Amino acid sequence: MEIIPAIDIIDGKCVRLTQGDYDQKKVYNEDPLEVAQEFEDAGLRRLHLVDLDGAKARHIVNHKVLEKLATKTGLHIDFGGGVKTDEDLRIAFESGAKQVTGGSIAVKDPAVFKGWLQSHGPEKIILGADVKGRNIAVSGWQEETTLDLFDFLADYREAGACYTICTDVSKDGLLQGPATDLYKEMLEREPEYKLIASGGVSGSQDLDALEDVGVFGVIIGKAIYEGRISLKELEQRIIKS
Repeated sequence: MEIIPAIDIIDGKCVRLTQGDYDQKKVYNEDPLEVAQEFEDAGLRRLHLVDLDGAKARHIVNHKVLEKLATKTGLHIDFGGGVKTDEDLRIAFESGAKQVTGGSIAVKDPAVFKGWLQSHGPEKIILGADVKGRNIAVSGWQEETTLDLFDFLADYREAGACYTICTDVSKDGLLQGPATDLYKEMLEREPEYKLIASGGVSGSQDLDALEDVGVFGVIIGKAIYEGRISLKELEQRIIKS
Protein backbone atom coordinates (compact mmCIF):
# COMPACT_ATOMS: atom_id res chain seq x y z
CA MET A 1 0.00 0.00 0.00
CA GLU A 2 1.35 3.38 -1.01
CA ILE A 3 1.48 6.05 1.71
CA ILE A 4 0.66 9.36 0.01
CA PRO A 5 0.94 12.56 2.07
CA ALA A 6 -1.20 15.50 1.02
CA ILE A 7 -0.40 19.16 0.56
CA ASP A 8 -3.36 21.46 -0.06
CA ILE A 9 -2.56 24.94 -1.35
CA ILE A 10 -4.31 28.26 -0.79
CA ASP A 11 -2.45 31.49 -1.56
CA GLY A 12 0.73 29.45 -2.03
CA LYS A 13 0.56 28.14 1.57
CA CYS A 14 0.12 24.65 2.96
CA VAL A 15 -3.36 24.44 4.51
CA ARG A 16 -6.04 21.94 5.51
CA LEU A 17 -9.79 22.35 5.33
CA THR A 18 -12.41 20.47 7.32
CA GLN A 19 -14.99 18.67 5.16
CA GLY A 20 -14.02 20.84 2.22
CA ASP A 21 -15.18 24.03 3.95
CA TYR A 22 -13.06 27.01 2.92
CA ASP A 23 -14.25 28.82 6.06
CA GLN A 24 -12.62 26.08 8.17
CA LYS A 25 -9.08 26.65 6.95
CA LYS A 26 -5.92 26.15 8.97
CA VAL A 27 -2.50 27.20 7.68
CA TYR A 28 0.20 24.68 8.63
CA ASN A 29 3.20 26.04 6.79
CA GLU A 30 3.94 29.09 4.68
CA ASP A 31 6.35 27.04 2.54
CA PRO A 32 4.98 23.89 0.84
CA LEU A 33 8.46 23.01 -0.41
CA GLU A 34 9.72 22.66 3.13
CA VAL A 35 6.87 20.26 3.88
CA ALA A 36 7.44 18.26 0.69
CA GLN A 37 11.14 17.90 1.44
CA GLU A 38 10.34 16.61 4.94
CA PHE A 39 8.11 13.98 3.35
CA GLU A 40 10.84 12.97 0.91
CA ASP A 41 13.46 12.84 3.70
CA ALA A 42 11.18 10.37 5.53
CA GLY A 43 11.29 8.02 2.55
CA LEU A 44 7.86 8.85 1.15
CA ARG A 45 7.75 8.53 -2.63
CA ARG A 46 4.49 10.15 -3.59
CA LEU A 47 2.64 13.41 -2.98
CA HIS A 48 -0.99 14.38 -3.45
CA LEU A 49 -0.98 18.11 -4.27
CA VAL A 50 -4.29 19.95 -4.40
CA ASP A 51 -4.77 23.45 -5.75
CA LEU A 52 -7.69 24.61 -3.59
CA ASP A 53 -7.61 28.06 -5.18
CA GLY A 54 -7.91 26.31 -8.53
CA ALA A 55 -10.80 24.14 -7.36
CA LYS A 56 -12.69 27.26 -6.33
CA ALA A 57 -11.74 29.31 -9.40
CA ARG A 58 -12.36 26.34 -11.75
CA HIS A 59 -9.04 26.73 -13.48
CA ILE A 60 -5.46 25.93 -12.46
CA VAL A 61 -3.95 28.61 -10.19
CA ASN A 62 -1.00 27.29 -8.18
CA HIS A 63 1.01 25.68 -10.98
CA LYS A 64 4.14 27.55 -9.84
CA VAL A 65 3.99 25.70 -6.51
CA LEU A 66 3.69 22.44 -8.44
CA GLU A 67 6.67 23.37 -10.58
CA LYS A 68 8.81 24.22 -7.53
CA LEU A 69 7.97 20.96 -5.76
CA ALA A 70 8.51 18.90 -8.91
CA THR A 71 11.91 20.43 -9.67
CA LYS A 72 13.25 20.51 -6.10
CA THR A 73 12.09 17.04 -4.95
CA GLY A 74 11.96 13.61 -6.55
CA LEU A 75 8.41 12.97 -5.38
CA HIS A 76 5.86 11.41 -7.73
CA ILE A 77 3.24 14.17 -7.66
CA ASP A 78 -0.41 13.70 -8.50
CA PHE A 79 -2.04 17.07 -8.95
CA GLY A 80 -5.67 18.12 -8.74
CA GLY A 81 -7.84 21.17 -8.30
CA GLY A 82 -9.15 23.33 -11.08
CA VAL A 83 -8.00 21.17 -13.99
CA LYS A 84 -10.92 21.77 -16.33
CA THR A 85 -9.52 22.24 -19.84
CA ASP A 86 -6.88 20.81 -22.16
CA GLU A 87 -4.83 23.92 -21.38
CA ASP A 88 -5.05 23.31 -17.62
CA LEU A 89 -3.95 19.73 -18.19
CA ARG A 90 -1.03 20.83 -20.35
CA ILE A 91 0.11 23.32 -17.70
CA ALA A 92 -0.10 20.67 -14.97
CA PHE A 93 2.01 18.15 -16.86
CA GLU A 94 4.50 20.76 -18.06
CA SER A 95 4.83 21.97 -14.45
CA GLY A 96 5.91 18.49 -13.38
CA ALA A 97 2.83 16.50 -12.41
CA LYS A 98 3.24 12.76 -12.98
CA GLN A 99 -0.50 12.22 -12.71
CA VAL A 100 -3.48 14.56 -12.79
CA THR A 101 -6.73 14.02 -10.92
CA GLY A 102 -10.00 15.16 -12.43
CA GLY A 103 -13.23 15.08 -10.47
CA SER A 104 -15.58 17.89 -11.44
CA ILE A 105 -14.56 17.68 -15.09
CA ALA A 106 -15.36 13.96 -15.15
CA VAL A 107 -18.91 14.80 -14.02
CA LYS A 108 -19.55 17.98 -15.96
CA ASP A 109 -17.74 17.24 -19.20
CA PRO A 110 -17.22 13.49 -19.52
CA ALA A 111 -16.28 13.74 -23.18
CA VAL A 112 -13.24 15.87 -22.28
CA PHE A 113 -12.19 13.59 -19.42
CA LYS A 114 -12.58 10.45 -21.53
CA GLY A 115 -10.50 12.19 -24.19
CA TRP A 116 -7.73 12.69 -21.61
CA LEU A 117 -7.82 8.99 -20.74
CA GLN A 118 -7.37 8.18 -24.41
CA SER A 119 -4.74 10.79 -25.27
CA HIS A 120 -2.59 10.60 -22.11
CA GLY A 121 -3.32 7.04 -20.99
CA PRO A 122 -5.04 5.73 -17.85
CA GLU A 123 -1.77 5.60 -15.90
CA LYS A 124 -1.53 9.41 -15.98
CA ILE A 125 -5.16 10.37 -15.38
CA ILE A 126 -6.81 9.69 -12.00
CA LEU A 127 -10.58 9.69 -11.61
CA GLY A 128 -11.60 11.80 -8.63
CA ALA A 129 -14.63 10.20 -6.97
CA ASP A 130 -15.55 12.39 -4.01
CA VAL A 131 -18.76 11.36 -2.29
CA LYS A 132 -21.40 12.68 0.06
CA GLY A 133 -23.42 9.65 1.06
CA ARG A 134 -23.33 7.64 -2.17
CA ASN A 135 -23.51 10.62 -4.52
CA ILE A 136 -20.63 12.35 -6.26
CA ALA A 137 -19.66 15.84 -5.02
CA VAL A 138 -17.86 18.36 -7.24
CA SER A 139 -16.31 21.83 -7.37
CA GLY A 140 -14.19 21.44 -4.27
CA TRP A 141 -17.15 19.63 -2.65
CA GLN A 142 -19.23 22.79 -2.87
CA GLU A 143 -21.80 21.03 -5.07
CA GLU A 144 -23.53 17.71 -4.48
CA THR A 145 -24.88 15.83 -7.51
CA THR A 146 -27.45 13.04 -7.91
CA LEU A 147 -24.85 10.88 -9.66
CA ASP A 148 -24.41 7.49 -7.98
CA LEU A 149 -20.83 6.55 -7.10
CA PHE A 150 -21.03 3.06 -8.55
CA ASP A 151 -22.63 4.18 -11.82
CA PHE A 152 -19.85 6.74 -12.08
CA LEU A 153 -17.11 4.17 -11.49
CA ALA A 154 -18.58 1.65 -13.92
CA ASP A 155 -18.90 4.22 -16.69
CA TYR A 156 -15.27 5.29 -16.39
CA ARG A 157 -13.97 1.75 -16.02
CA GLU A 158 -15.52 1.05 -19.41
CA ALA A 159 -13.77 4.20 -20.71
CA GLY A 160 -10.42 2.85 -19.51
CA ALA A 161 -9.86 4.48 -16.10
CA CYS A 162 -7.75 2.41 -13.72
CA TYR A 163 -6.91 4.84 -10.89
CA THR A 164 -9.46 6.47 -8.63
CA ILE A 165 -9.14 8.62 -5.51
CA CYS A 166 -12.24 8.39 -3.35
CA THR A 167 -12.86 10.84 -0.52
CA ASP A 168 -15.87 10.48 1.74
CA VAL A 169 -16.47 14.17 2.40
CA SER A 170 -18.25 13.41 5.68
CA LYS A 171 -15.00 11.92 7.01
CA ASP A 172 -12.49 14.42 5.67
CA GLY A 173 -10.50 16.42 8.19
CA LEU A 174 -12.33 15.03 11.22
CA LEU A 175 -9.70 12.46 12.28
CA GLN A 176 -12.47 9.98 13.09
CA GLY A 177 -11.47 7.15 10.77
CA PRO A 178 -11.83 6.54 7.02
CA ALA A 179 -14.78 5.07 5.10
CA THR A 180 -13.33 1.56 5.26
CA ASP A 181 -16.63 -0.23 4.57
CA LEU A 182 -17.23 1.89 1.49
CA TYR A 183 -13.74 1.14 0.15
CA LYS A 184 -14.25 -2.57 0.75
CA GLU A 185 -17.49 -2.45 -1.23
CA MET A 186 -15.82 -0.47 -4.02
CA LEU A 187 -13.06 -3.05 -4.39
CA GLU A 188 -15.58 -5.92 -4.34
CA ARG A 189 -17.70 -4.30 -7.05
CA GLU A 190 -14.91 -2.64 -9.06
CA PRO A 191 -11.79 -4.77 -8.46
CA GLU A 192 -10.01 -3.48 -11.56
CA TYR A 193 -9.47 -0.05 -10.03
CA LYS A 194 -6.33 0.95 -8.16
CA LEU A 195 -8.20 2.60 -5.32
CA ILE A 196 -6.61 5.42 -3.35
CA ALA A 197 -8.44 6.09 -0.08
CA SER A 198 -8.66 9.66 1.20
CA GLY A 199 -10.18 11.32 4.23
CA GLY A 200 -10.53 10.55 7.90
CA VAL A 201 -7.24 8.77 8.64
CA SER A 202 -6.50 9.36 12.33
CA GLY A 203 -3.72 6.94 13.20
CA SER A 204 -1.80 3.78 12.40
CA GLN A 205 -4.81 1.58 13.13
CA ASP A 206 -6.60 3.16 10.16
CA LEU A 207 -3.64 2.41 7.90
CA ASP A 208 -3.71 -1.22 9.04
CA ALA A 209 -7.45 -1.45 8.34
CA LEU A 210 -7.10 0.06 4.86
CA GLU A 211 -4.20 -2.23 4.04
CA ASP A 212 -6.36 -5.20 5.05
CA VAL A 213 -9.11 -3.99 2.72
CA GLY A 214 -6.60 -3.97 -0.14
CA VAL A 215 -6.50 -0.35 -1.29
CA PHE A 216 -3.66 0.61 -3.62
CA GLY A 217 -2.82 3.72 -1.62
CA VAL A 218 -3.94 6.01 1.17
CA ILE A 219 -3.74 9.79 1.32
CA ILE A 220 -2.88 11.26 4.72
CA GLY A 221 -3.20 14.94 5.49
CA LYS A 222 -4.38 16.31 8.81
CA ALA A 223 -3.22 13.24 10.78
CA ILE A 224 0.37 14.15 9.86
CA TYR A 225 -0.03 17.87 10.44
CA GLU A 226 -1.74 17.37 13.80
CA GLY A 227 0.88 14.87 14.99
CA ARG A 228 -1.44 11.85 15.06
CA ILE A 229 0.98 9.99 12.78
CA SER A 230 4.67 10.90 12.81
CA LEU A 231 6.89 10.89 9.75
CA LYS A 232 9.19 8.55 11.69
CA GLU A 233 6.31 6.13 12.06
CA LEU A 234 5.60 6.29 8.34
CA GLU A 235 9.28 5.82 7.59
CA GLN A 236 9.34 2.63 9.67
CA ARG A 237 6.21 1.35 7.93
CA ILE A 238 7.84 1.91 4.55
CA ILE A 239 11.02 0.13 5.62
CA LYS A 240 9.05 -2.88 6.86
CA SER A 241 7.08 -3.09 3.62
